[in-house]
Amino acid sequence: MKVQGQCHCGAIQYEAEVQPGSLRICNCLDCQIMSGSAFRTNIAASAETFHLLQGKPRHYVKTADSGAQRVHGFCEQCGTQLYATNPGTPKNYSLRAGALAQRSQLGGPRAQIWTQRRVNWMPSLDGVDEIDGQP
Repeated sequence: MKVQGQCHCGAIQYEAEVQPGSLRICNCLDCQIMSGSAFRTNIAASAETFHLLQGKPRHYVKTADSGAQRVHGFCEQCGTQLYATNPGTPKNYSLRAGALAQRSQLGGPRAQIWTQRRVNWMPSLDGVDEIDGQP
């Protein structure tokens, strides 16, 4: 399915192809802090289908405790988080579902990851796989 995304102020716009029904909720501490919320909802898109249509995201390289690095793209005007990808030549993008125009058509989440770090008031979701870490 083709999706269009943009930041809140409209300075950055992009499109990509995603697989409906493949949303993931991440409960890791980094996603909680970086989103300012209890979790972040993402959907994967291959680098071949991801195209910037307008603007240029600013990048922040996050280094995990394991040493793994992820490049986070966001709008430097309004701060909207757009995606994460690997450094160098990206193979895929983890798109932030809230920035996609078609977020309601993506289907429900198929998995919750880092569930051992889920906030205690967030319930399990019926029929959604739970993974205690990074798959």
